[in-house]
Amino acid sequence: MNVSGRTRIRRQIPTYVTAPLRGSTHPFGRRGRADVSSTAGDALTSPAAAWPERGVGGAHFEWFCGPARPARKDMPLQLVKVINGMPEVQLPSHLQKIVLKNLQLDYDYASKYVQGTVLHSYSLTYLGNGKAFLKIVLQEKEKSHQEINTINILFFGKLAEHCAKAVCQGDVLVVTGFDLAESSSTSKDDRHSLHLEVSEDIGSVVYVYIKSGIDTPPEATSLAVAPKYTYTPLNQLKGGTVVNIYGIVKFFKPPYRSKGTDYCSVVTVVDQSNVKLTCMLFSGNLETLPIIYKTGDIVRFHRIKIQEYNHEIQGVTSAGFAAITFEGTLGTSIKPRTSSKTYRFTLEDEKTVEALRIWAANHLSPPGPMVTLSHVQPLQFFDLTCQLVGKAEVDGSSILLKVWDGTKAPYPAWKGSIEDHALEGDAVLLRQLKNLTVDILVYDNHVPVAKSLKVGSFLRIYSLHAKIHQVNSENEANSSYLEFHLHGGTCYGRGIRVLPESNSDVKEMQKCMESLDLTAYQCLNSIPPVEPDDSLSNFSSQGIVSPNDMERCQQLSATVLTAHQHLETTSLSMILKNEAPHQYRIRAKMRTFKPQKLYQSVKLYCPKCHSLQEVPDESDFDLILRESAAKSPNSKLQNTSLYDSDMWNTKNGERKIVIHFVKNNGILQNPEDSLILIEGGTLNEICKLSRKFQSIIPVTSDEEDLLLLDLEAPFLIQGKTWHYGCKLCSNLKTIQNLNSLAEEAAWVPAAVAQVLGIEPLLYVFVMKFILDDGTGMLETYLMDSENFFQIPASEILSSNDLQKNLEMIMSMLCPPGKKIDAHPWLECFIKSYNVRNGKEEQVCYQIFDTVVAEDFI
Repeated sequence: MNVSGRTRIRRQIPTYVTAPLRGSTHPFGRRGRADVSSTAGDALTSPAAAWPERGVGGAHFEWFCGPARPARKDMPLQLVKVINGMPEVQLPSHLQKIVLKNLQLDYDYASKYVQGTVLHSYSLTYLGNGKAFLKIVLQEKEKSHQEINTINILFFGKLAEHCAKAVCQGDVLVVTGFDLAESSSTSKDDRHSLHLEVSEDIGSVVYVYIKSGIDTPPEATSLAVAPKYTYTPLNQLKGGTVVNIYGIVKFFKPPYRSKGTDYCSVVTVVDQSNVKLTCMLFSGNLETLPIIYKTGDIVRFHRIKIQEYNHEIQGVTSAGFAAITFEGTLGTSIKPRTSSKTYRFTLEDEKTVEALRIWAANHLSPPGPMVTLSHVQPLQFFDLTCQLVGKAEVDGSSILLKVWDGTKAPYPAWKGSIEDHALEGDAVLLRQLKNLTVDILVYDNHVPVAKSLKVGSFLRIYSLHAKIHQVNSENEANSSYLEFHLHGGTCYGRGIRVLPESNSDVKEMQKCMESLDLTAYQCLNSIPPVEPDDSLSNFSSQGIVSPNDMERCQQLSATVLTAHQHLETTSLSMILKNEAPHQYRIRAKMRTFKPQKLYQSVKLYCPKCHSLQEVPDESDFDLILRESAAKSPNSKLQNTSLYDSDMWNTKNGERKIVIHFVKNNGILQNPEDSLILIEGGTLNEICKLSRKFQSIIPVTSDEEDLLLLDLEAPFLIQGKTWHYGCKLCSNLKTIQNLNSLAEEAAWVPAAVAQVLGIEPLLYVFVMKFILDDGTGMLETYLMDSENFFQIPASEILSSNDLQKNLEMIMSMLCPPGKKIDAHPWLECFIKSYNVRNGKEEQVCYQIFDTVVAEDFI
């Protein structure tokens, strides 16, 4: 087609990476789309980048009237005001409407447009290259019989950003200048097999009809079909499904930055079926995560994916995830709490929320009363609702917050030494409240949130620690003060939330503040210091790992939990008193470990008989090979349907070496993809061949078939990894059984072991850690193949670099030559179990579902 004197080059259909990353709202994953070649010459010049945002209604726009898709000056997003059912301006006369059923690939739609109503608009996100991405579902006016009348539209770049602000559910859209590509989600969403791609880079223009006046366009009313949502009870959830659910919050972590670029929140909910579901929610956009203020809140999750993890059902975010929160207290307003402007809430939803409130009031323990500063006790962890009146940076790793809640703490509180010019806040108000405020030190991962807080805002600080600070000086003998710390990490839901002024707890606090006579507190004598009682003395005598640890227990943990984050921490002293079996979450430091020579920690483990054995030495393997090489190969077993064979003599004529090249469907493969069987080879020769061929099996021959060597030798060699089998559990079969794998050329170790009758052994790290949390010491074992250190045990013996990495990790977890004060905290899951040694039964402990944090790798 001739476009303004130039030939328009048809663009290739872009390809997509379809494996989504967790938390991504992009339907094709965070990696996004491949680069797409642009049109020839300057036939598609990028349009102007600026246009009025939605809400400026009534503005007239200059419409383009000329040939199809030349260089043009009109804006890519056009807002058209509709008055009394009629748009103020008309579409360009050269454009013709095309219905969805007529869309096909390999056609030019430069002079066509698609029209419909926005059925759903997903959250704006950004691809791996930083380009904005938005997905909108468009629905046509009519649907005939079984024809599909919905289609996905993918917006890219600036056009995506501006459409995210301007387009709402129910709006009528006209889309021109689009490209078509095959949709990868048709089988899941039952929408059109193609999708539209629009971007200012290809000259797309989108028209949005803005409703105004009493009447609306007939098309807008007929197309605004609200979706009907169904909700699945928690006891009917199945892995691999995407569902909508309601639930009451039993536990939650306020959103925090994950190790990647996403925000993360952990929420455990329950419903009338009395089944709990823990949800791991990830999103690049903080606002799309649920706005939860306290346990007992009610949440509604749309499009949450259910999956199985460690034999438990859990929920994770999927494409299009959306959340709404409601207050869970009976009698309060049912007002949805969400940042979305396009959510749907019906009378039926209201009844569901009310039913959950009633059930929770009758079946669940009510949340404890809100702890105020006047009721706080030493050594307590509590959630504090307060107002921020001042803040200051202490150092790079901590922030000081001055807060009050309208009550006065019963004990004197520690005050930070902050110069006036460094303290942000109203100086007059700070002087008025000096005897009512407390200073909170905020550490580590909470610092960025604390920096962003505005003075005057209302806060809820979760898992705040009130601890004792002893002062020993000539003037203040044995006096004590309360310190308030928000430690690092997210244990027990630690974090900070900004509360709106409309929150019921904030309103109660404001009543207390307004009724307070501030003048009565401005000249108040200081309260006597905390008198250490027997409980505090006992606490100190239990041997906290170190006083310095009490000062800095806010340090981020050197290990990360991969499941069960909602479980509470148990002290080691309590664990030592309990019977086995049981599972615990602990927080402790490593005093020492064994073996000190880390390469000795790698063992071979049989998952069938649970036996452990040492990894055979190379010299043992070499001896087995030499004994096998003394036998002459059976020439009758060469060149079969399974393999082609080659035999030659060594230079001195003492040995014959045979290599059998296994075929795939009768055809030999490239060396990097092939399996070879070797007879008569030495260790040195096999090592050289392993650099060239993907897989090697050392064999010997008898009168009837090729056989595996003794299982003291590896049954399969792949690069530097040697795979062994269990002598007790294996029932060896002949090499001809490889025929069942030869057609697929699938030389996966587990598959090879299965057809050869071998029970494969796993490479594992086996180590013993002595852990100390200040209440007691515990000897616990680690047996892990690759998760804990995130280093494969199968590769550690053949890689100097990996051995150095392991040594570095262990030196960080248990720094040599340093006092335990300097050792990092470890958060771990451990399980206790009984082991019988003769007539005696012993309780042992093992670490599981724990990995070393990325910062330590």
